Amino acid sequence: MKMKVLMINGSPHAQGNTYIALHEMEKIFDQEGIETKMIQVGSQAIRGCVGCRACVKLGKCVFDDLVNETAAEFEACDGLIVGSPVYYASANATLVAFLTRLFFSTGFDKTMKVGASVVAARRGGLSAAFDELNKFFTIAGMPVASGQYWNSIHGREPGEAQQDTEGLQGMRTLARNMSFLMKSIALGREKYGIPQKEPFQPMNFIR
Repeated sequence: MKMKVLMINGSPHAQGNTYIALHEMEKIFDQEGIETKMIQVGSQAIRGCVGCRACVKLGKCVFDDLVNETAAEFEACDGLIVGSPVYYASANATLVAFLTRLFFSTGFDKTMKVGASVVAARRGGLSAAFDELNKFFTIAGMPVASGQYWNSIHGREPGEAQQDTEGLQGMRTLARNMSFLMKSIALGREKYGIPQKEPFQPMNFIR
């Protein structure tokens, strides 16, 4: 079975330090026989969700841009990796707008797709941005792959991340772990299927 990982580069710099982290993972996925596709988001003009819920009827976001173009790739992939630079201890706002609309407007079942996030920063704010991105996976029933540390790499000027040998090793470890997890889930799906889901029971505290 050919497996596929969708990689989202949330940096406005196509060849910056976030890309270096993602590309280090790409090399491992290639060794594992896993196909990858990288989409550059950080340089796009992506507006945020307005909560109109038109996607419930349309089956896609009412704003027809890169979000809708990516939806089919998301549905077809076995794993999703989101990479972001860190701005003010948070992920790139363009990336967050993209992910919010992508997850909310796509109605397909994301259960057991494997998710992973990686973050790049000069120095601090990495763990806060890392936690922020992982919440997109956990709300959707997606197992989160881990590496040997929080998935982060350091560098300020483009290319400096190549000097972070521990960070690069962490990316390779993450890619190997993610490959193993995706393959294991595929085998488990064949034998056991996916976990049974109960009907959603929303609870609003304001009535």
